[in-house]
Amino acid sequence: MRYQTVIGLEIHVELSTSSKLFCGCAVTFGEKPNTQCCPICVGMPGVLPVLNKKAVEYCIKAGLALNCDIAKFNRMDRKNYFYPDLPKAYQTSQLNLPVCLNGYLDIQTKDDLKRVGITRIHLEEDAGKLIHDRSEVGTLIDYNRGGVPLIEIVTEPQLHTADEANIFLESLKSILEYIDVSDCKMQEGSLRCDVNISVRAEGQNSLGKRVEIKNMNSFRAAFRAMEYEGKRQKDLLEKGGIVLQETRRWDDVDSKTYSMRSKEEAHDYKYFPEPDLVPVIVSRTWLAAIKSEIPELPFQKKKRYIEEYGLSSYDADILTSSKYLAKHFEQILLEYNNPKIVVNWLMGDYLRLLKDRGISIEAAPVLPNAFSKLLALVDKGVISGSIAKTVFEEMFDTGKCPESIIKQKGLEQITDTFEIEEIVEQVIAQNTKSVEDFKEGKAKALGFLIGQAMKATRGKANPQLLNEILLRRLEDLKHSH
Repeated sequence: MRYQTVIGLEIHVELSTSSKLFCGCAVTFGEKPNTQCCPICVGMPGVLPVLNKKAVEYCIKAGLALNCDIAKFNRMDRKNYFYPDLPKAYQTSQLNLPVCLNGYLDIQTKDDLKRVGITRIHLEEDAGKLIHDRSEVGTLIDYNRGGVPLIEIVTEPQLHTADEANIFLESLKSILEYIDVSDCKMQEGSLRCDVNISVRAEGQNSLGKRVEIKNMNSFRAAFRAMEYEGKRQKDLLEKGGIVLQETRRWDDVDSKTYSMRSKEEAHDYKYFPEPDLVPVIVSRTWLAAIKSEIPELPFQKKKRYIEEYGLSSYDADILTSSKYLAKHFEQILLEYNNPKIVVNWLMGDYLRLLKDRGISIEAAPVLPNAFSKLLALVDKGVISGSIAKTVFEEMFDTGKCPESIIKQKGLEQITDTFEIEEIVEQVIAQNTKSVEDFKEGKAKALGFLIGQAMKATRGKANPQLLNEILLRRLEDLKHSH
């Protein structure tokens, strides 16, 4: 029997508000444990929470960017369960009346454009953080994260491969960054993903038993977990076994999923409306104001880059995948209006150096105006293209401007005809065998001699001028012979 994998995602996104969801505590990452909490966010009896308006706006903004219907009336609920990092024994979340419903995101798979439904986006608070096995006295708890505002984005079970799910996650992350609702730093827990995965016989409409894999904090881990779990379930069914509805965890070292507990249903949490918070009414005026803040989104920007700048679909896709890369591209064009050259540099040396140095694109040390100056210096003939790569790497590592690097290292391009002619004569005198090969019509000889001449000038000779002078001198020797 042939089987089909079915995947649904639950993505938890930490919102970039300056304070928590129900109190004024800060949400700065990396502070000392238990220094950003108060009686409200640790759930002391008798406290009264107040809903963070900016968090609601960010949730609506995400819903609009993902083509959702925005509920005019929504409310918070209590999701009741006991866990050590949730001292009040319930989480304030949303069940029946979430902020956003019935959205979608179109993704470009290798075969076609695929529409993935968004079931809902709702607001909720984060729990604290448990740190296991760091102390002989037992598990440690940090409540700094408790009460941090999250949105949970729940997809329809419409993805069928780990590749599709990965494309969806990358596309979603890009949109969330563009609309500035989250920094999406997975290494800091700002973006986490739960994977719901089941397997069914091909052609069957009903879903198989669902397994949830909790808290994937990297796209690579999510991809590997989905690949493994889909195969595990198929192998189990082929052997006549039964897939249990359960929650599993992914072990990145062992590259396996392990059972954690049976999977709860919504009724197990005994939801009821949060009595300490009033419902939220989203007026037309408020909705229109939030909608006006939605910027040009990645797929819109990609379409414009192709039409306006004549870029390939591939180049436009890479550029727009990051709002920071797209911003650099557009800012460089303000001072150096040659899109193709700028794209070649960004897609080549720029991304390579970011990867080699382990630097995130938003922290890139070369500012757009310095980049523009470097490219202009190549056009003016001050330095050659090959020297520009050396200068750019120096700019990247030191933050210096291109002019100072060129002056300090003496990298100005040699454009003096007499000086180049002298170098050509030296190269010809030192490479008589290659000169004879050229006379006999061997094409590779010219390339070798050009390389020797460039080496003699440390790459500083004007390439076009050098080629002209060398070729002319070789032709003279050929005819005189």
